[in-house]
Amino acid sequence: MIIGVISDTHGTLPLKAAAAMAECDHIIHAGDICDPGILRELRAYGPVTAVLGNNDYDEYGPDVRRFCKTTLGGLRFLVAHYPQDVEIGPFGNRAVSPGDPIPQVCVHGHTHVPRILTGRDARPANLLLCPGSASRPRGGFPASVAKIVVEDGRVTDAWVESLRDGTILMRMND
Repeated sequence: MIIGVISDTHGTLPLKAAAAMAECDHIIHAGDICDPGILRELRAYGPVTAVLGNNDYDEYGPDVRRFCKTTLGGLRFLVAHYPQDVEIGPFGNRAVSPGDPIPQVCVHGHTHVPRILTGRDARPANLLLCPGSASRPRGGFPASVAKIVVEDGRVTDAWVESLRDGTILMRMND
């Protein structure tokens, strides 16, 4: 299963971002969608999980909220726009209460700067990922999206790719 991850489209879905998401089995949008048409277009490619960003409102319907806990490919995912909403401390966080199952994969947007954390840096999750921004990159990075490969209930690969030329900007375990 290939899961496409996109964030911070801010009302624009670049053609290269749409093409990258079209080859995925499931799409996650980590907020700042800024146009309901973007989710409609992404849904034409397959199932979409989306959360609200700081520039979004309730215009996307009841399935798009501040946090999303879902299971994809046998893995527990937590998706939120803000990084602090997926970074889980000993007492949980706004999305995860003490005693709740720990998500294995955490996805966020908001910073417009891609990152992939694994191991100790991602704990208690196994993977923490931000795809950067598909429309307004920051931090010297180009516009980007991410992909997560799930096989037999585990992440076997994850990377962030440039929308400029398709190069891999960072990869899990690099």
